[in-house]
Amino acid sequence: MAVVLQIDFTFPAHMMGDALTQGALQLAHSINEEPGFISKIWTENIRTGKAGGIYVFSEHALAERYATMHSSRVAAMGATDIVVKVFDINTELTDINHGRYQC
Repeated sequence: MAVVLQIDFTFPAHMMGDALTQGALQLAHSINEEPGFISKIWTENIRTGKAGGIYVFSEHALAERYATMHSSRVAAMGATDIVVKVFDINTELTDINHGRYQC
């Protein structure tokens, strides 16, 4: 069953916005190749210095595996206060609101 992976972290404001868009293009494409990956919404708030993403993976174990790897990767890029959460999806209610959790 598909799960939502939420990763949030503190990130330098000067590395967000256009800088992040340009600097993470290759990363964005590589995420598409991760096992079990379905989708990602990139998140950032320059005012609070928070960034991260909301992902959908096909199964819990693959989401956890990705979270471990990605946490190390963003830490190497300057992220701190990394928080990882995995949630099951209530598919019945999500369907009502047009949520996409399948390929």
